[in-house]
Amino acid sequence: MASPILPGTGLGSGLDTGAIVKALVNADKAAKQGQIDRGTTTNTASISGIGTLKSLMATFQTTLTALGNTTEPQFTAFSATPSDAKVLSATANNSAINGVYNIKVDQIASGSKIASAAFKDGPKSAITAGTMVITTGASSANTAKTYNLEVPDGATLESVAKSINDKYQFSGLSANIVTDSFGSRLVVSSSNTGAGSDISLSGIDELKVDGTKVMAGTGGPTDTTEASATSSGAVGALARDAKFSIDGMPIISASNKLDNTVSGLSMTLFAVGESRVVVSPNNDGLKTSVQKFVDAYNAVVNAITSLTKPSLDDDGNPTIAAALTGDAMPRSILAAIRGPLAEAGNGDKLTVLSQLGINTDQKTGALTFNTTKFDAAMNDKKLGGEVQNLFSGENGLMARMTDAIKPYTATDGILTARSDALTKTKTKLANDQLALDRRIENLTAVLTKKYNDMDTLVGKLKATASNITSMFEAMNAQQKS
Repeated sequence: MASPILPGTGLGSGLDTGAIVKALVNADKAAKQGQIDRGTTTNTASISGIGTLKSLMATFQTTLTALGNTTEPQFTAFSATPSDAKVLSATANNSAINGVYNIKVDQIASGSKIASAAFKDGPKSAITAGTMVITTGASSANTAKTYNLEVPDGATLESVAKSINDKYQFSGLSANIVTDSFGSRLVVSSSNTGAGSDISLSGIDELKVDGTKVMAGTGGPTDTTEASATSSGAVGALARDAKFSIDGMPIISASNKLDNTVSGLSMTLFAVGESRVVVSPNNDGLKTSVQKFVDAYNAVVNAITSLTKPSLDDDGNPTIAAALTGDAMPRSILAAIRGPLAEAGNGDKLTVLSQLGINTDQKTGALTFNTTKFDAAMNDKKLGGEVQNLFSGENGLMARMTDAIKPYTATDGILTARSDALTKTKTKLANDQLALDRRIENLTAVLTKKYNDMDTLVGKLKATASNITSMFEAMNAQQKS
């Protein structure tokens, strides 16, 4: 804020009143301004440091979550590689056995899709009120089920489809309206696959569909029937099982997802064709996942060191403090993440990280990863099957580490609370600066007026003195003459 200091020499007194006012104001301001400046510098550094910590811990949390994922395990001892990923996908768990499997897919499992007779008035066609009964047949994987849908007065083909989606979408049923040359049809599909799981509709005459019969004109090149406005039934084909063979052994499955067909191997069939699945030790994959954890952990340790370690001069003495030098929080975070490393896992042969070549550098606190020792643990000691349990099993390292940092990474956790407190301090310092600027402006105005008044008075006194002196000089001159 601009100060109304008027520098310059006083006309009456000959004094530099502007300099005097400025010196007095600066002397009054110095202590409080220094306090605000020091507080602002510290606060700004802390905000930057805490922001860096929050970002770092969020990244660490994301890495822990990904590595601890049980749906897509990152520490499996074996890998399964299909020769044709368009035909099927495959994953192996820790109970898998090295081997090669030749798989021939002859038929993909499919669900039921049915279509009603056509309505010439389109999606807005009126539907009779009543109870529509939707039945799904039994397959080797699913039991028969019945769903009752109440159709109210004033319902339309479009509203019936919406009601099915709203009420039964989580039951595997979906509905849509398809319009062909004869009009609009209600099409109902099921995500449940397998022969016998066909859908049928009853209860409302105009929407009756026998899903165990193929709709005329939809059976493909060999279908000699012709579609009409009254045609209804299964679209294209009935629900069917998957048919495939493994090393020549024929197998039928109601689902394309095969979890127990081969011990330790999960597969999903995509298309008709052949694919060779090779199951082999996943040593490289395990090493990559372990390295990801080590890198993520070290990123936290190294960042905290840079945020807390002051700069050193040529003599090795600390000079400029880092953003969080002297702050206890970074040290508490390090203590929190080091704790789980020292705890033994619940494995049979593999219980501590050092067995995999992972140790703590006593000087820096970072982790070191000896890949030679890791390879020996995998190849000689055959510990690959226990790595997943150590890292992502029940109460594994990922879970324990996540629990350890949760107080800091939670939405209402320690880091967020600290960040909020620093923001409030920043606001207070800004308000203190505004208050100081206003006080200094007022003080400057008051002092300037006082010294201007003093200068004016001195000028008047000088003028009076000059007049008196002139009078005496004139009197003396008259007396001499």
